[in-house]
Parts: sequence; structure tokens; C-alpha cells
Amino acid sequence: MGKVAAQLKVMPESPEIDLDALQETLEEALPEGAEITGFDRDDVAFGLVALLPTVVVADDEGGTEAVEEAFAEVENVESVSVESVGRL
Repeated sequence: MGKVAAQLKVMPESPEIDLDALQETLEEALPEGAEITGFDRDDVAFGLVALLPTVVVADDEGGTEAVEEAFAEVENVESVSVESVGRL
């Protein structure tokens, strides 16, 4: 079984959210077997900035679903979506 790298887009609930604290919380919420290899940020609009974590997960059924669900449960997260997925 191989691994894939997925870039997710995590939208905070508002522009006032501390992105550094949110990033730490996302790292803590990461399910077992997944690994964050880096974070980018994307200026969306009106001061709102999305976090773009790159997550490495096993290439099996469900893929990034467990990570998406874990991130969606984090306080101050409005939404989580997959931006891109590629094999390692």
C-alpha cells in the first residue's frame, strides 16, 4: 500500500481567528497514521485567510476522509475541502 499527499483547504469561521493557534489545533487533531508535511496560507477575501495543510495518508479506502472529519470537528473551523491529491 502506498501513500498519497493531499492539500486540504481549511476555512476559519472569521478573519479574527488566530491562524497560528488554529494550525496547532489542527496538528493535534490529526488522526493516527496521517502526517502534516507543511502549511500554506491563501488570502481569500476581506481579510479571511485559509490554511492549506499538506497531509500524507495511506492510499487506501477512505483516503483523506478521516483527516477531513477530524479537522471539521476543530473549534473555529467553518469548512474543510480537498484541493488536490497526488501519489508519493
